[in-house]
Amino acid sequence: MIARLLLSLALLLGMLPAHAHKPSDSYLTLSVDGQVVNGQWDIALRDLDFAVGLDASGDAEITWGEVKAKHVEIAAYAMSRLTLSAEGKPCPSTITGHMIDDHTDGAYAVLQFRADCSGAFRALQVRYVLFFDIDPQHKGLLRLEYQGSSRTAIFSPDKPSQEFSLEVPSKWAQFIDYLREGVWHIWIGFDHILFLLALLLPAVVMRAHRSWEPVAAFRPAFWNVFRIVTSFTVAHSITLSLATLGVVSLPSRLVESIIAASVVIAALNNVIPIFQERRWAMAFTFGLVHGFGFASVLADLGLPRDALVLALVGFNVGVELGQLAIVAVFLPIAYALRRTVFYRRLVLIGGSLLIALLAAAWFVERAFDLKLF
Repeated sequence: MIARLLLSLALLLGMLPAHAHKPSDSYLTLSVDGQVVNGQWDIALRDLDFAVGLDASGDAEITWGEVKAKHVEIAAYAMSRLTLSAEGKPCPSTITGHMIDDHTDGAYAVLQFRADCSGAFRALQVRYVLFFDIDPQHKGLLRLEYQGSSRTAIFSPDKPSQEFSLEVPSKWAQFIDYLREGVWHIWIGFDHILFLLALLLPAVVMRAHRSWEPVAAFRPAFWNVFRIVTSFTVAHSITLSLATLGVVSLPSRLVESIIAASVVIAALNNVIPIFQERRWAMAFTFGLVHGFGFASVLADLGLPRDALVLALVGFNVGVELGQLAIVAVFLPIAYALRRTVFYRRLVLIGGSLLIALLAAAWFVERAFDLKLF
């Protein structure tokens, strides 16, 4: 049973989404003022081009004129996929402005709108289904502002409708919100997961006579994993904090490209060992770059000004909990199978080659702004 489970996990590596630009996200800000909800919605032009066709000239360059010509169509398309309700009654929306803004991963159309609710309300219901029918990986990142406080949420195909109480959240509630987002981010961050798995695959074996041999006991495997996970955690915590606080900033394209390269290197190291027992050093070195990747997500979610440090700590703790959950599932299974040819040949070597191949495609897409799949 365990062998089948691990084999399934190895085979699934080849089924992970190959499209590896920064994941498709939109950024929705809602500000509640009495019976009115003022909104701003940033949607990537590349996503809108795929959905409604912005590039009229076909030259692969989207101009302001082409976007302006599609304002009505963009608004109709987007607003038909966003529903705001209060006390069970819809809040009709009206577009109040159109703009273009630049994010770290490209240009975005900005829709400004106003939703009028029929009376006072204590909770706001939001239904978000933008792009879910054409891109199951798309996410909507919400920041809800009310009476000087803010909270965040993520909409996905399996969570398109959410309700938000307008009670001012406590510090603890804000901490939990960001902790949850940290857990969710590591679980959907395929590149981060594969980097970690590539480092952990050899944890239950050791290099001897130019081949991988099983460790004799659980203790050395555990401490091997402990060093790797701790190094990765310390490293990305440093850069996550520095980037979030605005001390250091790196271009998103550079960061995402290096992250993809780190996965390739970590995976190939299992086939042709270079670092061998110094995988913890690799985890620390590349963990510094992965921290900038985490920071970009946290910045997109929006940090509450009144609880910046608390949100930062909550998100980071969430990332660690999500990471530990992966390790807790992986390590016992890998240890149980460490003596088998199935693990040492198919899972360790074969799985590493699959990871390297997938990450190499990610690197080419990110570094050269191409779409291979």
